[in-house]
Amino acid sequence: MATRIVCLQVPLFPLAARLRSDPDLRDGALAILTGPGPAARVVAASRIARRAGIQPGLTLTQARTRLPKLIGRPRDPECERAAQEALLDVAESFSPRVEDAGEGLAYLDADGLERHHGSEEELAHDLILAVEARTSMPVRAGVAASKLAARLAAERNPAPTVVKAGAELSFLAPLPIGRLTASGRTTEQLQRWGIRTVGELAALPSAEVVSRLGEPGQELQTLARGEDPRPLVPRQPPPNFCEGMELEWPLVQLEPFLFVAQAALERLTERLAVHALGCERLEISLDLEPDGHHARSITLPAPSRDVKTLVELLRLDLEANPPNGPILAFRIIVHPDRPREAQLSLFGPAALSPEKLATTLAKLFSVLGEGRVGSPRTVDGHRPERYSLERYAPPPPPTKSQPPRRGRGLLGVRVLRPPLDVEVLTTGYGENRPTEIRAVAREETARRPRVEGRVLVASGPWCLEEGWWMEEPVERDYWDVELNGGGLFRLYQDRRNHEWFVDGIYD
Repeated sequence: MATRIVCLQVPLFPLAARLRSDPDLRDGALAILTGPGPAARVVAASRIARRAGIQPGLTLTQARTRLPKLIGRPRDPECERAAQEALLDVAESFSPRVEDAGEGLAYLDADGLERHHGSEEELAHDLILAVEARTSMPVRAGVAASKLAARLAAERNPAPTVVKAGAELSFLAPLPIGRLTASGRTTEQLQRWGIRTVGELAALPSAEVVSRLGEPGQELQTLARGEDPRPLVPRQPPPNFCEGMELEWPLVQLEPFLFVAQAALERLTERLAVHALGCERLEISLDLEPDGHHARSITLPAPSRDVKTLVELLRLDLEANPPNGPILAFRIIVHPDRPREAQLSLFGPAALSPEKLATTLAKLFSVLGEGRVGSPRTVDGHRPERYSLERYAPPPPPTKSQPPRRGRGLLGVRVLRPPLDVEVLTTGYGENRPTEIRAVAREETARRPRVEGRVLVASGPWCLEEGWWMEEPVERDYWDVELNGGGLFRLYQDRRNHEWFVDGIYD
């Protein structure tokens, strides 16, 4: 069975990858360079620079002689790697089998996909629109039964090019033999034999080609006949998503860096949205001047794709743990997870939006700190202050509204953490009933209630003993009191040191 393959090709890939990460350079004369210092040479140039005569192979000095205002940027492996992964992400949203061919190339298994798009031309057109919309990179598409034919079809025309099934040989035949291989030695040898086109190589007897060129010759002839010597190899989906770039100059202040990082996070969230995923953990790696390194990891309470929340979390973490030098380059890694889902109800109240809930929890987590956000749970034991925090996951709303139950009103206790130490006057004579509470003078570091006054009503004591077999057992006498100034409070006396504390206010 013939396989239909779509080739996606990003022309001038080093330039397109750089403009994707730094869109402010789109309207300027830009050249991408490779090589050190004065020996750097142009590998790609923008349209304005090409019109001025800037061509690949020129040195930076030669290029600026022709165009003094030329902007030169070195190739950025981090930008190109992220751009390639973004291209593959879009391709995988169309086909489950995608091969990474590197340098702005991707091959898709297109068998049967035309039924969802009307035709192979429409499929290629939809792929181009999706790549340009989601990655901001220009792309070309070609459709054929082999990877070579699909790639050459993509290179031929900016518009989608489709090679009909069985027409691969006639499509490739007039092309020069150099389009099959990058080996100049093999090309020269074939030309000495008088073989100058792909069709002439395809017409040779296979046994004669193998006897003279061996296995590489057999592979070249297979390509010339429009067949693939190797099957399409699908890539494994990455465990995480990454974006980064080398900065034009070192950044000392946090705000300029966050501006650049926000653009990278926006690209990451767009890639997460393609896979219907959210960010569960955020890692950032900074290269510092001259040879330093700074790495941080931020765990979110729930997967989220809210860019403002991610930037705010990054800001708070870097303010608490600032790098020890100017930032030269950065890399942001997002560990994905499935976002929470909510079941819609036809008759009951609306459920909480998982995305908004995750955003709110992340903001609370960043402001209050670790161990301060969650759902409280009781813990085995007798002491009322004992509790644990678990991940907040609200239950779904009821399917129908329930009328409130009738009954006596109940008081809730607002626990004071830590308890408030006070001076208490008691009746004595063994009963030890509190009669008056006096506040203890202290340097307040936070706003805490002031509890003092004459006791009008006192109920108790309720004895609490826990851990009598331990070195420091808990022995307390609890009282509920009403003061003349108003308010109901819960206080206790520690039998071991005879100190009094207020640990709760009845609301």
